[in-house]
Amino acid sequence: MSFLLNLSRAQKRSVLLGTDVALVPVALLSAASLHFGLLGAWPWFAGNWAFTLLMMTVAAGCSYGLGIFRIRLKAFDRSAVVQMMAFAALLGAASLVLAMFAGLGIPFRLHMTFCIAFFLLSTGSRYVMLEVLLNAYRANGHVTSVMIYGAGKTGMQLASALKSHPDIIPVGFVDDSLALRGQTVGGLPVYHGARLEEVLVQTNPDRVVIAMPSASRKAVAKIERRVERTGVKLQVLPSFAQLVGQEEARGTFDDFLGRENLHEDIAIGFQEYVDQSVMVTGAGGSIGSELCRQILRCHPKSLILFEQNELALYDIEMELSDLARRNNVALKAVLGSISDAPLLRDVMQRDQIDVIFHAAAYKHVPMVQSNPLVGLKNNVLGTATLAAIAKEQRVARFVLISTDKAVQPVNVMGASKRFAEMIVQDHASRQCETAFSIVRFGNVLGSSGSVVPLFQDQVARGGPVTLTHPEVTRYFMSVQEAAQLVLTSGGLGQGGEIFVLDMGKPVPVLRLAEQVIEAAGYSVRNADYPDGDIEIITTGLRPGEKMHEELTGRGGKMTTSHEKIFCVQDDCLSELELAAALKQLRDAVAQHDEDAAIAAICRWIEGYSFPLQQVQ
Repeated sequence: MSFLLNLSRAQKRSVLLGTDVALVPVALLSAASLHFGLLGAWPWFAGNWAFTLLMMTVAAGCSYGLGIFRIRLKAFDRSAVVQMMAFAALLGAASLVLAMFAGLGIPFRLHMTFCIAFFLLSTGSRYVMLEVLLNAYRANGHVTSVMIYGAGKTGMQLASALKSHPDIIPVGFVDDSLALRGQTVGGLPVYHGARLEEVLVQTNPDRVVIAMPSASRKAVAKIERRVERTGVKLQVLPSFAQLVGQEEARGTFDDFLGRENLHEDIAIGFQEYVDQSVMVTGAGGSIGSELCRQILRCHPKSLILFEQNELALYDIEMELSDLARRNNVALKAVLGSISDAPLLRDVMQRDQIDVIFHAAAYKHVPMVQSNPLVGLKNNVLGTATLAAIAKEQRVARFVLISTDKAVQPVNVMGASKRFAEMIVQDHASRQCETAFSIVRFGNVLGSSGSVVPLFQDQVARGGPVTLTHPEVTRYFMSVQEAAQLVLTSGGLGQGGEIFVLDMGKPVPVLRLAEQVIEAAGYSVRNADYPDGDIEIITTGLRPGEKMHEELTGRGGKMTTSHEKIFCVQDDCLSELELAAALKQLRDAVAQHDEDAAIAAICRWIEGYSFPLQQVQ
């Protein structure tokens, strides 16, 4: 092995040239054996030794002239096989011509058989030498074994490329297609996707590569989470067409953060949820579903998925059921509204809830702005109902998931979340057995209504990309960061805190739009670059939209035991004021009086005013 690895390039070429020459007598003897039989082949071969030597000389000249001996073993692909075919055909023609001139009387069929035998022997010998060389490399260094998820065109191309790599070896495919189950593709076994975790444990690869460029982001994310649970490293491969620009290349949402992803840095305090009964409201939403995934990894006793959207609840229950079963966690799906007090009380009593993460809310700013009664009823009165019953049932921890739009709100959604914060602050200010806390963060990349998927859809349609204002900035974070912030802060909370994450500097949304366009392989068309591909147009700020968001109010922020998490102070209403505010809002909602509801939040949410021209 050491000798093979130490061969110079010139020495390797000499070996290949010598092999081509040495295979000539072998091919002639094989052809003679087929025509004259084993007993007659040797006398014929011995009687034509001069012809054999001449053909060996011709083979050396042809190999040198055609550059056959220069073809590297690792580059021995389809085109190389075609070259070998031409080489063999040339030798067959040379043997025919030389035999005719020498008057040897060799049958035409023997020349044809010699040509075919030489081609098979020379090609086969190279594949054998390649395997020997790869095994020599792999025996003298660390080999990375790779499991390929996706046995389609991209997966097969990847497997073919890796087979000639000295340090990487593909061990098989995983694919969801029933037709491929138990099959062999490109010499590699195909395992079914339903057994992914079991397959990874059995084969123990160093890495999984997802080779399904046409799969949806949701499907890829689901595979990523399943692989992540096994501890195997993961990569997502674009298609070859994407690499050369024939298809849209997909960037991950984290590429647009403009800072280092923090979710690996804030994973502390999760022991608070071990053997606890945890309920997540809004479990089918972007934040709620990611919370559920991460909570299951904390090994709770039970996880209650509370959601009013039937399809979203079904999807998250189906996704998590296998993981919950493996982790011995009781998983329950509850279809209902956070305004349904009897249902909430029944769930908390029956399942003995220890922790509540309240993620259920209407969050789309323009939608809530044009439907304020529904938004206020759900976000404010629903939170009041949930918090009151949690306190009544002595739930140990209650964590409200809020938003940066609650700071100095200028829209109904932000005002409703600030109102919800004050409700939680009021409960926390009184002596009770429940530790109420709030987690506030900015925009979540990839969530429903997020700007990045909107930009990507507009780019996929050929543009233009719409921007409300060229100077708008926003704080952004990944959904994994958001969920881990919530879990970590929930463990830190003692009661009444408003936690925020150090999210770096706000990101200009104009730059974000440019990044999305460039990530798709296009250029921005503007006054400086009139020949660009996609234009960014400004539509004007939407009703209730801020130019710049902020995470802290006038009270500033304080450090916590975690360097990336801060605690902020915001004033809240007194107990009597909050009771009056809730009564005013409840009366307005009960009477379906939108003006009265708006008047209530204008009165009680400091600094908020509802522009009348926005009411249609």
